[in-house]
Amino acid sequence: MAVDAPDLTEETMAMRLVSALRDDIVTMALKPGDVISESDIAGRYGVSRQPVREAFIRLAQQGLLLIRPKRATVVKKISPDGVRQSRFIRESIEVEIIRRVASSPGADAASVLAALIDEQDAASAANDSRRFHILDELFHRTLARLAGVEYAWQLIDDHKMQLDRVRYLTLGSSSSQRAIAEHRIIAEAVGEADPAAAEAAMRAHLGRAEVLLTQTISDFPDYFE
Repeated sequence: MAVDAPDLTEETMAMRLVSALRDDIVTMALKPGDVISESDIAGRYGVSRQPVREAFIRLAQQGLLLIRPKRATVVKKISPDGVRQSRFIRESIEVEIIRRVASSPGADAASVLAALIDEQDAASAANDSRRFHILDELFHRTLARLAGVEYAWQLIDDHKMQLDRVRYLTLGSSSSQRAIAEHRIIAEAVGEADPAAAEAAMRAHLGRAEVLLTQTISDFPDYFE
């Protein structure tokens, strides 16, 4: 996928590469331990090596790449501790978000969430893991928007890469259906304007990350530090 606009700044190209490569890493197009090079990525995306170098540095800061001077750059293995810290950050913020939404839901909150869940159900039925992942993210981002704190979702997004890698590895049909069922419980609590029930449902939903981590370490031991 080449960058279409030749007048894009190197900073803009670097940010686009960060997004594209992060997506590749989360969805396992680039697996833990894979070797990548500036020249290969520059050729793949049709850019110079400078924005690729900048993107590599940012991804290394996010814990996704290991840059070894004069040696190959590799996709870092998943850090169990990083997954747990990601979950802590996410739960701390999202519990407050859902409490705020359920305390004062707008007139269309329940219908907006129900429509998103229906789309998730369709993606799950089609075994479209990538689309389900996108819709799952959208559900949670929409909660932040309904709470009037959409920027809070950006803070979550900036710190959940390790958790996302585990979640993507476990997005089979049964796992996605369980997530959908949990989303319905959350949405119902919002529709009933019940902050306590909404908070409990969100904690249960996000708390399942520990179970998923244990399962994924067992299923894919070579992917973990």
